Amino acid sequence: MTRYLYLTRHGDATPDGELTDAGRRQAALLGGRLGDVPLAAVHHGPLPRAAETARLAGERLPGVPLRESRAAGDYLPYVPVREELPAEHADRLLGFVGQFPEDERRHGPALAREAMELFTGPAAQTRHELVVTHNFLIGWLVRAAMDAPDWRWLGVNHCNAALTAIRYAPGRPSSVLFFNDMAHLPAELRWTGFPPELRL
Repeated sequence: MTRYLYLTRHGDATPDGELTDAGRRQAALLGGRLGDVPLAAVHHGPLPRAAETARLAGERLPGVPLRESRAAGDYLPYVPVREELPAEHADRLLGFVGQFPEDERRHGPALAREAMELFTGPAAQTRHELVVTHNFLIGWLVRAAMDAPDWRWLGVNHCNAALTAIRYAPGRPSSVLFFNDMAHLPAELRWTGFPPELRL
């Protein structure tokens, strides 16, 4: 049967990882946006900013269980090698992933495979699930849904508490129904967490 996967990045957070006042408002509004969706579960990463976002959104989603998952955490899902990258972007992209610690680069791909197993593909029965996670995993799952090259998670950016939905139906390619949707957020709460030069 069809699985509907809803993805969101945690709310706006301070440098030490706690939600700001804006982030808490974003989380509550996200829960309100999903109030009519028959969610089976809300999965969230273990870091405080994701867990608090899930909790605050969950307050608007009575009866929906919250489930912590390390696969929904913050990690590098894939580290490309130079040969697979467009020559004109290789130095910048490799420089970006190279700034992360070696243990993150080494362990991230296994968590990304776990996320694919847990959260994607058709389900035994029609299922709606929300994953409260981080920018990198959203980029990875959107890339996979579009059958894009593995390295192409790089450059996919997602705003805090925006919403993306992917449909996995038997016998059909996966389909990104919408991406980075901020319709539930007022203007002052949109575009947080997004590179300033890309804000509209």
